[in-house]
Amino acid sequence: MTTSRMGSAEISSLQSSASSPFVFGFALRDARLRFAAVFGGIDVFYSLRRPEAAGYSFHQIPSPCPLPEREGILIRVTARKRKVLIVDDDPGIRASLAVILQSWGFEPLQASNAPEATEVVERQDPDIVISDVVMPETSGLELLRHLKSGDPHRPVLLITAQGSIDMAVEAMKQGARDFLTKPLTDLPKLKSLLDDAEREIELRRKAKRLTTRIETERNSSDFVGTSNPMREVFALIESVAQRDVSVMITGESGTGKEVVARSIHRLSRREAKPFVAINAAAIPESLIESELFGHERGAFTGAVATRPGVFEQANGGTLLIDEIAEMPMSLQPKLLRVLADGRVRRLGGHYEFEFDVRVLASTNRDPFEAIEEGRLREDLYYRLNVVPLLLPPLRSRAEDIPLLVQHFINEFNVKHRLQIIGVNDEAMTMLRAYPWPGNVRELRNVTERSVVLAKGDWIEESALPPYVRNPALRPEKLVFSVGETTVADAERELILRTLEHAGKNKAEAARQLGVDVKTIYNKLKAYGIEQ
Repeated sequence: MTTSRMGSAEISSLQSSASSPFVFGFALRDARLRFAAVFGGIDVFYSLRRPEAAGYSFHQIPSPCPLPEREGILIRVTARKRKVLIVDDDPGIRASLAVILQSWGFEPLQASNAPEATEVVERQDPDIVISDVVMPETSGLELLRHLKSGDPHRPVLLITAQGSIDMAVEAMKQGARDFLTKPLTDLPKLKSLLDDAEREIELRRKAKRLTTRIETERNSSDFVGTSNPMREVFALIESVAQRDVSVMITGESGTGKEVVARSIHRLSRREAKPFVAINAAAIPESLIESELFGHERGAFTGAVATRPGVFEQANGGTLLIDEIAEMPMSLQPKLLRVLADGRVRRLGGHYEFEFDVRVLASTNRDPFEAIEEGRLREDLYYRLNVVPLLLPPLRSRAEDIPLLVQHFINEFNVKHRLQIIGVNDEAMTMLRAYPWPGNVRELRNVTERSVVLAKGDWIEESALPPYVRNPALRPEKLVFSVGETTVADAERELILRTLEHAGKNKAEAARQLGVDVKTIYNKLKAYGIEQ
């Protein structure tokens, strides 16, 4: 891979292709290009002179690394072969095994005993170790314990001509990946073991890169994501945070509307003051007015003490009115008046209190549809909608799913005191293919379930919910046109779709519909459908 001059703005980013095992990017700052990512399993070469100049001066850069402060030329980026250390006191076995490994695409390293192997490990840091068990002075099992104390994740394969079940069991207990016997005639098995070890190494590096990206690319808000839709959201949050204006946050359920509101508050000049959130859909209609404006003692039955409303509680800070379109229409004119005047009177009170509150609102409905349906007053909407902010659904930014999953794995590892490393490729493919109707909230719940149910270090397909693994089990939504669909037509469609979803099992369909199985038989007979 070659590039033009490093200082040019043409090199804004380099992203890994599907066949490349690395992910990295560049950022141009102060006319100097610096690395903005992590390298794993690659060698990077650059020259401080132009490529056409005579006599290259190559320097291998460690990983991760900054580029030199002077302008330079990126010469090439190459994938590094996996290093496999062969430890055996028989030079003939070492040589023959080295030839085989090299033909498979590995870079073989050799050591004749455990002390020499230790030196090679410290100097070369091999990816995989293949060691004889019976060696002079230090045995392969002792070497295994030493290697695992330095890097518990490095795969170690043990081989011996004196194999026994007890020795194999002990080797596996000590952390060996597998135990092979001499002579090594079963080369397909060895190749399979090395391929599996290589896959796990790459999975670990992917998980490490994801964790590093979460840490290094974390924006000033509390969101995780690098997709274009989320970058636009981050930019808008940062733009409006310091401007003391109302923001109407819209988006499907589970997209993170309250997280946006908290981010706006945290980045604003009101950060040190209270952040108060109230959900208009979760409070009974008889109590919501009291929650909003507060009440005096004796204002109504049960008002045994004076209670300030959310405007007083949030004074100086930020108030989020969540699900604003679910607020009773009778209360919306009062809220509009309070917002216009900047003063609030408690229920049963005689005095008005001034307040200084930044008001944010959110809804999972389309505001214009809510206005047309008579759920939201138009004047209240325009009062709150100084800056609209629309959150994208998760299905429209599937490229953020790996980052989000790794973020949640790290979070739940701490919560549940586990050490799950990441998600294997097959499970990640399923997670990215699922449409996520519940958005990030659903993904978070699925990740926690998977972390708890994982059998080993990795989340595999078996730990995912059945409906994520099998698209046929995903709930199906029925949409009927109001004014064009009769009750009988809707009932027929619902029964037939449920029966199909249940695999033609009438008893299961009846259970899902909450009716007697005889009802299903009678309906099918009425529809003229053979049973």
